[in-house]
Amino acid sequence: MPSRRHVVADDIRDKISTGQFKADECLPSEAQLASRYAVSTATLRSALAVLQGEGLVEKIHGKGNFARYPRRRVMYVGGACTLRTESSPESALRVSVQTTNLQARGQLTSLLRVPESSPLTEFLCLSHEGESPHSLARLYVPRDLSPTDVPTESHCCKSIEAKLAELRPPLAEVRERVSARPPTPEEAATLRISSTLSVLAITRVAADRTGRVVEAALLVLPSDRADAFFTTHHMTDERTSGE
Repeated sequence: MPSRRHVVADDIRDKISTGQFKADECLPSEAQLASRYAVSTATLRSALAVLQGEGLVEKIHGKGNFARYPRRRVMYVGGACTLRTESSPESALRVSVQTTNLQARGQLTSLLRVPESSPLTEFLCLSHEGESPHSLARLYVPRDLSPTDVPTESHCCKSIEAKLAELRPPLAEVRERVSARPPTPEEAATLRISSTLSVLAITRVAADRTGRVVEAALLVLPSDRADAFFTTHHMTDERTSGE
């Protein structure tokens, strides 16, 4: 027999999928929902947490719980360093970019292999689906490789990457580390996700042919809307008949 939490989650999920709770509509208060389903507030919040993990409910502090349709999924393509959406280019995610000059500290010194206080530029990229935050990326480059004409808003990540590629030399190596973890409080607040929803955290470091690190990227992709895709090409030995 399903638990009360799952019964409540199933019913709210059905109401969202059938349009009884419309996307971007505020749900009844938690007290009203708990009374409607004859469950405790703790059980009701547990059911909502399930739906938050599925991306069907978004809790906005001070405003309440809002119905959402499933978020558009993006695919992070390993090696290619790009994000692809399942939808057409015309409906691509909107990306806002905030540019900040700073000095290397802590983790950035080891990622970029630079001395403490080295001048860097940070590009904080927050993608949106409609008005809702979708994914977060922080790109760091040495100041001398930082373009000055990066747009503050774009319709895809590729245009930003293209600007960064104009000044840097050809890449010779890209190292990527992928892990699943809970979001930090700042990430949960920025992306408006539950602290119980796992995120896909990708650390990407790109170096040129001299071994200089020309870009470090920290990407945070909520697990309810992201996949990572990697392709490995196996090389086979070709031996001539004379060997």
